[in-house]
Amino acid sequence: MSMQALLDTAVSAAVEAGKAVLDIYDTDFSVDHKEDSSPLTKADQASHEIVARHLEATGIPLLSEEGADIPFARRKHWEKLWIVDPLDGTKEFIKRNGQFTVNIALVQDRMPIMGVIFIPVKSTLYLGCPGYGARRCPDVPAYPDVSLEAILEQSVQLPEHFTQSGPFTIVGSRSHPTPELQSYVREKERELGEVQFVSAGSSLKFCLVAEGRADIYPRLGPTMEWDTAAGQAIALAAGRRVRIWESDHPLVYNKEDLHNPWFMVE
Repeated sequence: MSMQALLDTAVSAAVEAGKAVLDIYDTDFSVDHKEDSSPLTKADQASHEIVARHLEATGIPLLSEEGADIPFARRKHWEKLWIVDPLDGTKEFIKRNGQFTVNIALVQDRMPIMGVIFIPVKSTLYLGCPGYGARRCPDVPAYPDVSLEAILEQSVQLPEHFTQSGPFTIVGSRSHPTPELQSYVREKERELGEVQFVSAGSSLKFCLVAEGRADIYPRLGPTMEWDTAAGQAIALAAGRRVRIWESDHPLVYNKEDLHNPWFMVE
């Protein structure tokens, strides 16, 4: 399949999954817990099934939070794969603050080359891909009327804002703040004087940096590959950089250990 066909498939998958997530969001849903005590809802499962069905047609293997037990002995031979978080920000979903997303990334040779992030509550979609750059579509047509052509017609190129005109802006986690992040913000305040801190849920932090609404996103806490792959692709397509904390090395994917090191988006 061409890159355009793959992107079209990912967009359709994200929007249909987002609709299913929103349908459950509007009900009195229940919350279960996985073995690591992290929350799980029917929305996670419904979204995963829809995304997997769409992406199966591409013939490219899929790695997601719902299939994290695939042995590395099998995965290590995958030169190209989808990495998906069917509901990024489950805690935000449970809190009903709207800051949750559907994340789909295409990874090749351990680097994300395509990313799609859909915000169901706002019906807003971000994408990043070679040949298209990074884009934001603020009013996505409802599935099944959605198409890549319609998205591109209604989207704006990123970055569209320039934070240099205001105070240095740091974006950080809403549900997972850490003492290290607080220390980093205080250090920047001593260095620069006026600093603005913005908290955001899920992969929206990547989107804020890609848009130019935030200067930097330091992630000084735990994440998994499916939390970051789509956001990294979009940030890179917007001309941003995603590097391992205190290093010049980029985040890479399909590792034996699916945990990410600390990192910086700038």
